[in-house]
Parts: sequence; C-alpha cells; structure tokens
Amino acid sequence: MTQNSQSTQIEVRSLWKVFGKSPSDALRNEYASASRAEIQEALGLVVALRDVSFKVKKGQIFVIMGLSGSGKSTLVRCLIRLIESTRGQVLFDGEDVMEYDSEQLIQFRRQKIAMVFQHYGLLPHRRVLDNVAYGLEIRGIDKEERYKAALEAIETVGLKGWEDYLPSEMSGGMQQRVGLARALAANSEVLLMDEPFSGLDPLIRREMQDELISLQSSIQKTIVFITHDLNEALKIGDRIAIMRDGEIVQEGSPEEIVTLPADDYVTSFVQDVSRAKVIQAKAIMQEPDVVVNDWQGPRAALHAMRSSDTDMLFVLGRNNILRGILTEDHAGRLARQKVESLRGLELGEVMTADPEAYIEDLIPMAASTEHPIAVVNEDGRLVGEVHRGALLTGMYDAETGDESPEG
Repeated sequence: MTQNSQSTQIEVRSLWKVFGKSPSDALRNEYASASRAEIQEALGLVVALRDVSFKVKKGQIFVIMGLSGSGKSTLVRCLIRLIESTRGQVLFDGEDVMEYDSEQLIQFRRQKIAMVFQHYGLLPHRRVLDNVAYGLEIRGIDKEERYKAALEAIETVGLKGWEDYLPSEMSGGMQQRVGLARALAANSEVLLMDEPFSGLDPLIRREMQDELISLQSSIQKTIVFITHDLNEALKIGDRIAIMRDGEIVQEGSPEEIVTLPADDYVTSFVQDVSRAKVIQAKAIMQEPDVVVNDWQGPRAALHAMRSSDTDMLFVLGRNNILRGILTEDHAGRLARQKVESLRGLELGEVMTADPEAYIEDLIPMAASTEHPIAVVNEDGRLVGEVHRGALLTGMYDAETGDESPEG
C-alpha cells in the first residue's frame, strides 16, 4: 500500500443510478428515506447507486468493496460512462466526465483510463506481445513504439520470454499479468480494476496482490480497485469504501474500517479480521522515553537514564538519525574510562521498524529483544518507540475486541 498527500484526481459527487422507466421518480423527496426494496415495490425501479460521493487522491489505491448486488461494479462503470448515471458528477482532474461529448469521451477512455478485468479481456488469437500493445494500437501509435512500450510492460510484470505465446498457452495467473501489462503499457494515469484476481486460485491470487503492491511502489498510479473480499481490500487499499444496497456505508483507512466499524453491517464483515494485520506501528508507538545526542558523554546519558528510571536509551546523531542503544552498564564503563563523547563509539544494536509496519511484523522483533523497538522513518530518523507492553495491549485488543487489561 501507498500513503501520500497528493491532490485529488477523482471526485464523485452525489452519484445516482436508477434502472427502469422514469428513473428520476426514485429521486423525489418522498422517497428520500425509503429503502431500495421499498422503492422497487412502489415504483418498479432498481436503485443501483444512491447518492454516492468520494474522492481519490493521485497515486492512491482506492478499494470499493461489497457483496454481489451492492453496486460496486455499476459504480466503476459509471465512472467512465460505460453505464450512464441518472444524476451526479464524476470529475477527473476537475473535469466533469458527464459533460463530455462522444469524441471527448472516446479520447478520455483511450488516454486517461486503463481497465483490468476479472476475465482478463485478452484477444485469444493474438500473442502476448500484441495483446499488451493493443491499447496503443487503437490509439494509432506506430508499431515500433508500441512494441517497445509493450516489451517494457511485459518485463515489469515478470513475463519476459513469453512474448510470442498465445493466452491459451498460459495459466490464469499469467493471463492476468498480461492484462495488467496491457494496462501499464498504455501508460494511463488511472487504472480501473474490476475484481481482477477473483477468478484465480488462492495462492496465485496472493501472488498477484503482492505483485500489485510491489508495482505500485514504483509506478504510483491512481487505482480504483473493485473486490468482494475484505482481506484483499485490507491488504492493498490505502482507502476503502464499503458498499451496501447502492450506498457507501463507510469509507476509511484499513485500520479505521477494522477498529471503528460504522454499523452492524461493517462489524459483521470485520469481526474475524485480526487487528494485528491492520494496526501499524505509528498507531501504538510513543515518544521515546529518553534519548541523548552522540556529542554528549556517558555521564549525561547516565543522568538521563536515572532521571527517567530506565536502564537504556537511544543515541542520536545529526538530524535525529538513530545510531544505536546505550545501556546503563555500558555507559558506566565508558564513564569510568573517562570517555567524553559518544560520537564514533560502537553502540548496541537496536531493532527498528517502519512507521507503517504492522503489529504482526513487530511480534517476532519484540520476542528477540528486551529493549523497545525503535520506529524510524525512511531517512533513519527516530520518530517513536514501541514497548512490549503496548504491543501486548494491541494484540489483546486485536484478538478479543475488548478493552485492554489496564482499562
């Protein structure tokens, strides 16, 4: 998964889709509080989408999750007007797709969007290379340029050497990689992925999820991903929207969905999910109890430890870069040796974790050290620490859903 603070690339505003004659009748005020079933009984209309609104940031994986009939597939098709909505707006980079004429819509679909389908959507009579290059071909890109882009995409998804094979000669997982390569070759800004992995066996499905996460770290595409699988949504999504009867009943981060379900419907989805798989170090870390800078000496370190009633501390270099651990015993020996500065000295090793590491990743680390786990950012700067007690409390909540023993 990716985290970013980029600008909004997709915005959906009060989107409705009603199937049947006179669909606008379902939008009358008298039916504002009526359920989907009540509207269908009264008017013979099917409300597939009901006042749906959300935003997707550039470079974000936004997962739309729901069971069959929830409206998720209708929604993704309304985004690019494969299905025309009844009311509402769909904005891509601030432009309302609903206002496009036919020519603008064609160019939008060809240039801005690439789709990856559940059943691959491959042309059976074309070899892999031509399938991957197909989107560029219909754009009118010359053969040499489109083959170059296709070969790069094929290598990106790990299919180098399969360029001349037909889809029928490949496994389901490999065919799905071809579909993904075709989307990447088009170099569109946005990928729409409609249950792309649901037809794969569990092992291949997990591999493809991992592949997508790995690819996203480098390609940073804006992705709208449709799934009925909560575990898949939690694994790959930066944000998740859960749908029921055409409405979004909750939107949030994976952690928010699992730990703060909005209603009984969402609670029933997440009740069997271990929070250890979604709660990150940044959610349970605390400010470091005590630190010293490496230009300080062992006596300053001893004073800091005694003042804080601890027997260790983290030593920081310039710009708060973590250098290591100093224990009380080690500091005492250095003080007796009349060492004046910790700079350049060999210090104790420390277990470190990324702020976005999950509790389940921290458990084996905590088991192998008696000291807190240091949480450091990508520059190596110390941003927090995780004590074993906090980790155990988090696990207690994760497995029971109850309050911790402390309260």
